[in-house]
Amino acid sequence: MITIELETERLRLRQWRLDHFEPYAAFYGDPEASKFVDGPKDRGMAWYYMACEAGHWHLRGYGMWALEEKATGDMVGFCGLWHPGDWPEIELGWSLFRPARGQGFATEAAKGARFWAYETLGLKTLVSYIDPENEPSKRVAKRLGASYEQTITLRDTSAEVYRHPAPDGAHAVM
Repeated sequence: MITIELETERLRLRQWRLDHFEPYAAFYGDPEASKFVDGPKDRGMAWYYMACEAGHWHLRGYGMWALEEKATGDMVGFCGLWHPGDWPEIELGWSLFRPARGQGFATEAAKGARFWAYETLGLKTLVSYIDPENEPSKRVAKRLGASYEQTITLRDTSAEVYRHPAPDGAHAVM
C-alpha cells in the first residue's frame, strides 16, 4: 500500500482510513455540499466513491488525500490528484466540507498537493476541471495562479479547464 502524507501549516493530507467514512458519507449525503462532485450519494455509493479514492493511489501512485485539520484532527475535506481512465489530463481537485469552507483550506491543501506533484512526480502542468457554476472553486483556482483555458465536456457535463502554472512559473501547454 502506498502511504504518502503531507503537512501544510494547518492541515494533514492523509491516506484514506476507515474512520474517514462517516464524515465523507455525510458530505456526499448533503445535496448542496456535494453537488459539484457528482453528489448527492447514499451511504453505499459514498463507500464506493471513498474506495475509488483509496484505490486510485494503488493504480496510479497518486490520488486524493483526506484533509485533516491539525488543530482538531477532524476531517475537513479532500484534495489531490485525480486521473480516471477517461480524463484527458491529471486534475488537481479539492472539496471541503461545509464547516471548513471560507478558511483558505482548499488553497492551502491544493498548493501542497501541487508542489508535491511537481517536485515528486515531476509533472510539468496540472489542470482543474471546474463546473461553470462553481464560483468558489474558480476563485481557488485563480488564487493558485491557474488560468481559464477552455470549456470541455467530461462525461456529458461541461467543465471549465483551469491550467495551473508550470513549476518554474512559466505557462505550461499540453
